[in-house]
Amino acid sequence: MARKFEELRSSMTPRAQARARDKAREMLAAMPLDELRQARGLSQQMLATLLHVQQPAIAKLEKRTDMYISTLRSHIEAMGGELEITARFPEGSVRILNFADSERATDPGEVVDES
Repeated sequence: MARKFEELRSSMTPRAQARARDKAREMLAAMPLDELRQARGLSQQMLATLLHVQQPAIAKLEKRTDMYISTLRSHIEAMGGELEITARFPEGSVRILNFADSERATDPGEVVDES
């Protein structure tokens, strides 16, 4: 017989619950485009309408592993987000602005402290 998730969680140790929360947070922080679209409550057809393309174009884009940054930016913005590209180094992270819209690119390389 199936058990409710709350019952399972309550039977876990506090340490296991914390690990599960951390793993869930990690999984939500990185996901493929199709899962991101679904998490935002959008269908392929809805996104296609926002982008003025046909639904098959959305399906094709979501399967791609290589695309123009401008295409990815448009896709993310249609979902209500903003695309940022960050380079991570041992010394810290740098937000790359070469690919930002010209209106947004006011700082030639904003250093992002992610510690």
